[in-house]
Amino acid sequence: MTPLGRLFGARSVAVVGASATPGKAGNALLASLESFPGAVYAVNPRGEDVAGRAGVTRVSELPEPVDLALLAIPAAAVPAVAAECATAGIGAAVVHSGGWAEAGAEGAELQAALGAVVRESGLRVLGPNTSGFFSLRSSLCASFVRTAASLPAGGLAIVAQSGGVNHALAFLAAAEGLGIHLGVGLGNAVDVGFADVLDHLADDGAVEVVVLAVEGVADGRRLVDAVQLLTESVPVVALKAGRTDVDAFSRSHTGALTGSWRVTRAALAQAGAVVVEDTTALIDAAQALGLVRLPPGSSPGVGVVTGQAGPGLLLADELGVQRVALPELAAATTDRLRELLPPITFQRNPVDTGRPAESFGDVLATVAGDPAVDLLTVYLLDEPDAADVSGLLAAAPRPAVLALTATPERLTAVRADLAGAVPVLPTPERAARAVAALVRDAQLRSRRQDMPLQGVSGAWPRTRPEGQWDEDSAKRLVEELGLRTPRRRVCTTHHEARTALAELGPPVVVKVLHPGVLHKTDAGGVHLGVADDLALQRALDAIDRIAGGRYLVEEMAPPGPELILGARRDPVFGPLVALGLGGTGVEAGDDATTRIAPVPRAEAETMLDELASAPLFRGARGAPAVDEDELAAAIAAFGGLIAGRDDIAEIEVNPLRVTAGGLLALDALVVPA
Repeated sequence: MTPLGRLFGARSVAVVGASATPGKAGNALLASLESFPGAVYAVNPRGEDVAGRAGVTRVSELPEPVDLALLAIPAAAVPAVAAECATAGIGAAVVHSGGWAEAGAEGAELQAALGAVVRESGLRVLGPNTSGFFSLRSSLCASFVRTAASLPAGGLAIVAQSGGVNHALAFLAAAEGLGIHLGVGLGNAVDVGFADVLDHLADDGAVEVVVLAVEGVADGRRLVDAVQLLTESVPVVALKAGRTDVDAFSRSHTGALTGSWRVTRAALAQAGAVVVEDTTALIDAAQALGLVRLPPGSSPGVGVVTGQAGPGLLLADELGVQRVALPELAAATTDRLRELLPPITFQRNPVDTGRPAESFGDVLATVAGDPAVDLLTVYLLDEPDAADVSGLLAAAPRPAVLALTATPERLTAVRADLAGAVPVLPTPERAARAVAALVRDAQLRSRRQDMPLQGVSGAWPRTRPEGQWDEDSAKRLVEELGLRTPRRRVCTTHHEARTALAELGPPVVVKVLHPGVLHKTDAGGVHLGVADDLALQRALDAIDRIAGGRYLVEEMAPPGPELILGARRDPVFGPLVALGLGGTGVEAGDDATTRIAPVPRAEAETMLDELASAPLFRGARGAPAVDEDELAAAIAAFGGLIAGRDDIAEIEVNPLRVTAGGLLALDALVVPA
């Protein structure tokens, strides 16, 4: 067996700290193992048998080298016992106790000592500070939450940072009719982390869908690799906690656009995971993807049929919120629907039947057979006399999702009737979000390309300033990346500035040019619309009071909406690219999207769509429309630069103005590594 096979598929277990006292972790662990078919040993100071399990005083006295040790002992004793486990030939251990790095400096030292044991011995350790795991197909519940042993077995795998979240998701999933294959709480993850478990699951043919509940990530690139590998064969749904945990505002704006919540979600999606907003959406997406996986496609067509107009409207509305487009039905389809349905019903997409009648099955078959429909979505009230839901959907020629408003008992019965075929959700909105997960999964697999993670080859611009990076040298680098900048002059005297005004022609912009002044507008170092010598002198005098000696005189740019484009190095995920609403709009920090760099061109082309302000850059209210090919090329170029050059920590253009003549970089910043 592999090391993680000995952990999650253990054939024998030793409970260290086994106790006959109810309420103690060592007692709860033994109770959780009641149905485990393999050997279980009770390790305790007196070597007593506990709950019918053979007792020994220490792991070195075990009659065989067991696969798994569950350590229900104080943190201070764990490093020595873990080392003893490795010497005794035990393959893996779960450390349940708290009091580690989460508890302060002393606990951090203990955790470091446990990490040293792992590195030196090869023992695989889950935790510390975890409730454990449950592998239900193996009847192995290595958790002090003994009720987890009664969960139904199935194809869902759960990997959560928190042991509590792991159990909560498992119980929520079971309530929705899902069976559990594996549920893992990583705890402090001194050894076994997300990527380890995902790599293990990639070789497990019994898992059907995986959900991730992520709090923090230590090795972002390894997680991306693991998700990317797993999603080739198994769908992954992810929830990232901590949306208010945004990095402190960095030296420029780009850091604020790539806080840990935003970056982790973007990285997971880029790797192929369907990222959702809450635990309900997580379970609903898992139910849908565990039963239905659409072929890869950039825009899978969803056909909606509803037995009642009002709930159908709610379903269609939520699909719109989730950016799931409903394709127009073919003329032959609508002609047939007119024959089947009363004239008062809505017969396009969505299709309202008024109330299910004898023709309902024909309506479903007609919509499902439309060439633009890849997935059928149906809403019904539970009216068994009106339509044989199970029979009709089981016979549908397309994959389907059902929203059924019914009693819990009836939902359970319909799910059983449709087992292995159709996801069943209890509300229109939840069904719509499940459909969105199916569509998103298909889109991600359609556009995913090989993503190099260790930098890129190629002749990226090597521009370096003679001294420190300032706006002029940053703009020269930006120009090499393919973006235009306004005509400008670098001036070191007032006389040179007056000459620049004459050469460029009024009005101009006059800026302070100093590498230490990053937010020039805030400092009073930017003066717009300078049209004569008097205004120029006032601007120069104001700049002299900030950091005199060098000035940048630029032509005024034509009007247009403004973006921010930046790239930086993240301590967890490495090189990143961010695109967002620019200018003063960047201060809100909410309308932005992020990718791991380098960014394939096809991936870059999708980023603008993710901005709430996207219509603003597509000609809204007569404003200039962005050249989306030019923008995608710039995103890809910034990603290649930050991934390919180790002397630059950050590069940013803000604002990047959209003009009738193309993109124009009005300000630029480079932060050296």
